Formats: sequence, structure tokens, C-alpha cells
Amino acid sequence: MFSQSHIHRVRVTLALAVLLGALTLGCNSRATVPKAAGAPTVPVTVAQVVQKTIPVEVHAIGNVEAYSTVSVKAQVEGTIEKAYFKEGQDVKQDDLLFTIDARPFKATLQQAEANLARDQAQLENAAAQAERYAKLYKDGIVSKDQYDTFRTNADALAASVRADQAAIEKARIDLDYCTIRSPMEGRTGSLLFHPGNVVKSNDTILVVINQISPIYVSFSVPEQSLAEIRRHIASGGLPVSATVPEDTQRPSEGTLTFVDNSVDTSTGTIRLKGTFPNRDRRLWPGQFVNAALRLSTQANAVVVPSQAIQTGQNGFFAYVVKSDMSAELRPIVPGNQVGGETVVEKGLRPGDTVVTDGQLMLFPGAKVEVKKVPAGTQTTPS
Repeated sequence: MFSQSHIHRVRVTLALAVLLGALTLGCNSRATVPKAAGAPTVPVTVAQVVQKTIPVEVHAIGNVEAYSTVSVKAQVEGTIEKAYFKEGQDVKQDDLLFTIDARPFKATLQQAEANLARDQAQLENAAAQAERYAKLYKDGIVSKDQYDTFRTNADALAASVRADQAAIEKARIDLDYCTIRSPMEGRTGSLLFHPGNVVKSNDTILVVINQISPIYVSFSVPEQSLAEIRRHIASGGLPVSATVPEDTQRPSEGTLTFVDNSVDTSTGTIRLKGTFPNRDRRLWPGQFVNAALRLSTQANAVVVPSQAIQTGQNGFFAYVVKSDMSAELRPIVPGNQVGGETVVEKGLRPGDTVVTDGQLMLFPGAKVEVKKVPAGTQTTPS
């Protein structure tokens, strides 16, 4: 039998042995961990900060409007005989569009002409009698009542002749209305009534014609820009450009021609219109475009590609590649944006090299490797 003191000493000895073994194992395990390898270089694309003259512009979302719109209606009631155009066809002024059954209007004209011939014959007879009775009354042969009767009859027939002439003119106008021509040059829309349909006078729209060359682009800008716009427009027309989304061609160019006479109090904006020649038909009524109103130019502006500018918790910044190929985080103050470029008011100097792609892997002091961009490759502005 072992005493209690002996058992206690054995337990203490075992505990010390286990603790010593754990410490030894921990030291060995730490000694066998390899040191961390050096951080790899980050592949990036870069661009140079340049100094140049850029335009000062106000940007807005614009809507394309037809220069003028005409809803063609019938001026007389009748049956459409024929349509002389196809839907979506370009037409010129006075081009024939529709004809309406003219037979009832021809009959009305013939009836009016017949009435005129009858009344003119009666007028000639009444005028001769009135002249004869005027001489007889002067000689005292007939009474004044008899003379007045013949003179009144002649005057009434003269009025009937004038009414017949007016009826003939009206019948001719209605007959002309049976031929519907284009009131302007433009492009036709959908054909709303086809041959065989009966149309009413000034009630039914047959087709809508839009003039699209030239064309308007309407857009609204904040009222804070109104004073500057009025100052610049006083010295001459301001240029306006319109870019169709997803269109890689150059923006369409126009001129500011309209400034609304009041500010929209619900939105705090002022409505403007630019007129565009639109000879290439790139702008279409109802289309949304990106409009840019050029107010002036800014000389010696420090400009970088817009994708080089990043946003962090402390504001805007850009990564600058130093001479030792390390990245430096540079806080900046961006200004106007024109196309795919942004003016930097503070933080960069002409000649600096900024990172335009690959910023997600960068941190201050990271080593970079400049990737070669294939010739002809264009970087899409962010």
C-alpha cells in the first residue's frame, strides 16, 4: 500500500512531465513554420496625367422631340378611296396622301352651278323690267309702287346670284378637300385608317407626320446654371451635343435655341431646347439621349482618365506609380467630367503616372507591374 503523500508526489511528477512535453512540442512546431514569402507585384494599367484645354459643360438627360408634328385629318365626310404612301415613308410638302370619294361633292358643285345659271337668267329679265319701269315712272305713266316692285325683285335676284356664287365656291373647296396632301416635309407614322373606311369631318386622325430634319432635343438643368447660361448665350449661340446611349459614333452637334420663360418650381430646373440638323437621322423623336451644353472652356486643366479616380472612406483618391514602381495613394479633388476624362482640381500634377485598372489589388507601398495594352485597344471609361 502506498501512502497518500507518495501518491501526491507521483501525480505532481506526471503533471510536470506533461507540461514540459507540451512546451517542447510548441517550440518545435514554431521553429518548423517557414517565413512568409515577399508580396508579389500587382499587374496594372497606367496613364499619364496631362494638362490641356477642356470644355466646361452642363450635362443632363434629354428627350428628342420632332421639330414639328401634324395630325392629318379629313375636312369632309366620306369614304377613303386610296392611300398613296406606305407607313414610315418620307414625304415632301404637297405630296398626295389620300383621296376621298368625290362623287357627292361633284354633284353638289353641279347643282350649285345650275342654280347660278337659273338665277342669272332671272336677274337679267328682272333688271331689264326694272330699268323699263324706271323710265315709265319718270314719265308719270306708272305708279311708284309698281316701279318699287320690279326694282325689289331685281335686287332679290341679284342677292340670289351672289349666294349661288358662294355656294359654288364652297362646293369647290369641299371637292378639293377630297384630295389630301402633305402640309410639310417629314416622315409618316402608322396608317390609322385604310381605304374603304368612312371618315368624319375634322374628327378622325388619318396619319401623323413628324418633321425630323431638323429636330429638337429638350432637357432640363438646375436653376443654379441659369445665370451662367444667360450670360454666355448673350454673346452668341451655345453649342449642344447629344449622345445616343450605346452609340460609339461621335455625338450629334446642335445649337441652343430655346430657354423656357419660367423655372419649374416643383423640380427647381429650367427647360432648354437645342436644334440639331439631324441630316443623318441618328436622332429619333421620343428617344432619350445624354445632352451636354457647352458653356465655355477651361485652359491648362489637369486631366486624368475617369477610371483612375476611386472613392474611399476619406473621399476621392488615385494610385500614383512612383519611380521605384511602388503605388502611392494620393487624395484628390475631382472637378468637371468630359467624356471619359475628369479634371483634377487638387492632388495630381502633369506628368504623374496613375493606375487606371487593377486598383482592387493595390495598397500603399505595393509593387506594381505595368501591363502592356495591345495597340488599338480602347479603355472603356467607367
